[in-house]
Amino acid sequence: MVKLRARCLLAGDAAVGKSALSHMFHSDGTLFQKNYSMTTGVELLMKCVNIPETNDSVELYIIDSAGKETLVEACEKMWGELSLLCLVFDLTSEQSFANCSGWMERVRAHCQGLQVPGVLVGNKSDLSARREVQASVAQEWAQSQGLEYHETSAREMENCDAPLLSLARAFHSLYQERRETIQNLSPG
Repeated sequence: MVKLRARCLLAGDAAVGKSALSHMFHSDGTLFQKNYSMTTGVELLMKCVNIPETNDSVELYIIDSAGKETLVEACEKMWGELSLLCLVFDLTSEQSFANCSGWMERVRAHCQGLQVPGVLVGNKSDLSARREVQASVAQEWAQSQGLEYHETSAREMENCDAPLLSLARAFHSLYQERRETIQNLSPG
């Protein structure tokens, strides 16, 4: 039995639903904040995720970071050494999707070239009448960035676990690969 620890950054523009998503995941779908309260710093949540078909688990330390541009620079100092990325945009805001490129640049610069497994999350799928970003466009961009794509609705509790569970599995797989590499290097 192995217990791994991973720092997962939730990044994206303000008001895309990062905090709602993290709270829904952390509370197993029981805590949706009806009143919007902008994150002005960094909020840290932790949840232990059991990896299916193993006795292993990953403690996800979810770093919910402010999305407002004027606050991001100060918050970036608190990100620390990242293991995983959850990049969130609002499906009803083309601008929040377009800004994902800038977020990727910022995270890559912060990680100094280290490859960090990640997901792109289109949130607010329940607002389909106001949708501005098509799934195929988001999926294509995610693939071009080496990200897995998910759509969620924190408000309706739809698919909220999937992105973070996927990240936990990816982190565990990376651990397994590195462990095998080290074992293969050992003589006899």
